[in-house]
Amino acid sequence: MDAMLKAAGTAGMVAEETLDPVDWADVQALSHRIVDDAVDYLRDVRERPVWQEMPAEVREFFAAPLPQSAQPLAQIYGEVVENVMAYPMGNIHPRFWSWYMGSSNFTGALGDFLAAIQGSNLGGGNHAAALMDSQVVDWCKQMMGFPPSASGTLVSGGSMANIIGLTVARNVKAGIDVREHGVAAIDKPLRFYGSDQLHSCHRKAMEALGLGNRALRRIPTDAGLRIDIDALRSAIADDRQAGFRPACVIGTAGTVNTGAIDDLQALARLAAQEDLWFHVDGCIGALIAIAPENSHRVAGIEHAHSIALDPHKWLHAPFEVGCVLIRDAAAHRSTFAVTPEYLESTPRGLASGQWLHDFGLQTSRGFRALKVWMALKQHGIEKFGRLIDQNIAQGHMLGTLIEAEPLLELVAPPNINIVCFRYRGDGLTGERQKALNTEIMLRLQEEGIAALSDTTVHGQHCLRVAINNHRTRRDDLDLLVRETVRLGQEILKSGAAR
Repeated sequence: MDAMLKAAGTAGMVAEETLDPVDWADVQALSHRIVDDAVDYLRDVRERPVWQEMPAEVREFFAAPLPQSAQPLAQIYGEVVENVMAYPMGNIHPRFWSWYMGSSNFTGALGDFLAAIQGSNLGGGNHAAALMDSQVVDWCKQMMGFPPSASGTLVSGGSMANIIGLTVARNVKAGIDVREHGVAAIDKPLRFYGSDQLHSCHRKAMEALGLGNRALRRIPTDAGLRIDIDALRSAIADDRQAGFRPACVIGTAGTVNTGAIDDLQALARLAAQEDLWFHVDGCIGALIAIAPENSHRVAGIEHAHSIALDPHKWLHAPFEVGCVLIRDAAAHRSTFAVTPEYLESTPRGLASGQWLHDFGLQTSRGFRALKVWMALKQHGIEKFGRLIDQNIAQGHMLGTLIEAEPLLELVAPPNINIVCFRYRGDGLTGERQKALNTEIMLRLQEEGIAALSDTTVHGQHCLRVAINNHRTRRDDLDLLVRETVRLGQEILKSGAAR
């Protein structure tokens, strides 16, 4: 009777499923092929266009409906090769200079793969990935000259790093328990200060923090596009007189437009005198602190109360990974920590480790640290410092090449590795000159030659080259100048810029 019941029960069971492959040998063979293809992809990156427009049939591929049934993995990989790998943004290419991104590295990509295989959630706990996450933060503190007692956390990128730092600043300077009572209970409206060259993420931060865009005062800049210290001091005094509460000054270590670096030492002194939180947006230039020839440019960054930086820029980690450092570890944790009953610590076991989600907004956190850790171990911090010096030297070299070419002109002298210039187009002014340079930029992209962006500096439209790329060489800069001149002449001859 028991045997009959058991047989009947077994017959009625639905077969259990898993996402693991039926045949691991087939997956292993395909995986070896994928790694071989990946090595070729990076090895030959210089031979491909920086960027290319996707044909209509490729765009249609991404409109396919939700798949309902299984497909062979080899077929899926083929679709990825044909439709995704062939049409990248281009930022790993040696002539990608559009935006400030970094150009990744193969070891970091292996780290991302291994992190995904290991699969740990970095919300915290007692496991190796959590310890490595904290170790990478400690290494970032060492790079910035922060004390071991300081705090920090890895985040998605610079925008989130700035938001985390500014949230701590708000809570420390509000004069009330903001977490309990909210910003409406602050007796005097808070004021934050930064230059008129601030990144747009700071406006988003003010809005997200409930303070509003008007809480952020943009201070005029000097001829070098650095924050005007005297104007800042006057703005603080005026705000106090008007009944506001000055709370934080944001120093910029490398503006997006030109790479200008505020006088961080002067800002640190002023912040101390005025009892302000001193935050540094170092997403572009903080890591210059590790560059032997240029570290003096960010002197004073070690005095900040908080710093935002981006390992996926000048440490060339694959996207995405940012970092925020907070000098006051207690203030950092008290800004974000929440301990529900299901996340209480235990004296032993998995929950006996530190809860890393207590230092930011994410409870679920990816294992971002491994790709940074592996690349730093492989190359050493000294090499990354030399690569930063190399990019800065290349920026100044490009500036020299532009000055030597009569058809081109600098719109602002290079500060670090960002070069703003334009094709003169003698006789053209205003919108016609902008149209000419925009057309040059678009043709450089469409022909796969180089990826540049454009911006406005001192009221003048210009092309912008941000050399944040360990693959860039001198001959790439020569090529850019030659091709810019060629395209400018062709466009003017055809009248296309009109």
